[in-house]
Amino acid sequence: MKINLNHILPILLLFLSTSIFAQDDMVRVINLRGQWKFAIGNNELWAEPDFDDNSWENVRVPDTWEDNGFYGYDGFAWYRYKFDGSALDPGKTYWLLPGYIDDADVTYFNGKVIGKSGSFPPGFRTAYRAKRMYVIPPELINYDGLNTIAVQVYDGQLEGGITSGSVGIYTMPNSGLTKELSGMWKFRLGSLSRWVEADYEDEHWDDVLVPSPWEKQGYNYEDGRATYRKKVTFTASEARENWTLILGFIDDFDRTYFNGQLVGTTEDGRDYGFSRSFQELRVYGIPAHMIKEGENTIVVDVFDMGNVGGIYEGPVGLIRSEDLDDFPLYKYRRF
Repeated sequence: MKINLNHILPILLLFLSTSIFAQDDMVRVINLRGQWKFAIGNNELWAEPDFDDNSWENVRVPDTWEDNGFYGYDGFAWYRYKFDGSALDPGKTYWLLPGYIDDADVTYFNGKVIGKSGSFPPGFRTAYRAKRMYVIPPELINYDGLNTIAVQVYDGQLEGGITSGSVGIYTMPNSGLTKELSGMWKFRLGSLSRWVEADYEDEHWDDVLVPSPWEKQGYNYEDGRATYRKKVTFTASEARENWTLILGFIDDFDRTYFNGQLVGTTEDGRDYGFSRSFQELRVYGIPAHMIKEGENTIVVDVFDMGNVGGIYEGPVGLIRSEDLDDFPLYKYRRF
């Protein structure tokens, strides 16, 4: 049988393009390899930074929990780790790389979700091969004291836990983005005209990691339309400037809105297997007259024709339009 590479290329991208940047481009500023607190079971209170975990077991990270005395255990477990934030610079963007996790995780920073891969039962889906890179929102970081990382893990079979990888807090020198928008976005399958409105209430929507294919986050075999929403804040002086939204790579087509107004679309009109839109880096201008001081809303209406779907790879963020010529767009051009 003759294989059409145009059909399988998006599947390859799912496994080959699992992170915003190559880890080799990043610098580890805090090494998190070592002893973490650990408990089997499942309790949402264990995500809270002030939870008392002194009675928990100490386990090695990275390593399977079977090799730390929990042989044969499948199910939920939690890891916790505290570190001093004084080593971090408030002017930089940081990522948590929690390593390879078998099978699925939801990861918290100071009690707030910053990333997840795979999905828990009843819609269980493994992500044990995914390279996790979760941006840490600067407003969550305590730069003057302790910070708490909590990782909720579900293992379906065989080995489980934070099994391998260079676990740590990383930064990327000179990423070029002024406002990093990687992280958790609001998400819902489908598309309605009122969903693009800036003041639409999306609190009940799901939280998904951007960039990452939605298949990795529990939306298996979901083709068709879906909507992403993200809030971003501008100061009074920033709101008087022109900005450019860099939205990474999307499979397949998108219509992107800023405060309810269309700012860009990528759709080559070709059929499944022939379209190249998923290879196009989205770069959309945001003129100053669209921006307001305070909270603004980005909405991305996505149409996926098959296989991988969604905002699957970065960079994702905002840059002043006057600085766009200095941004290394060439690094992200594909094929």
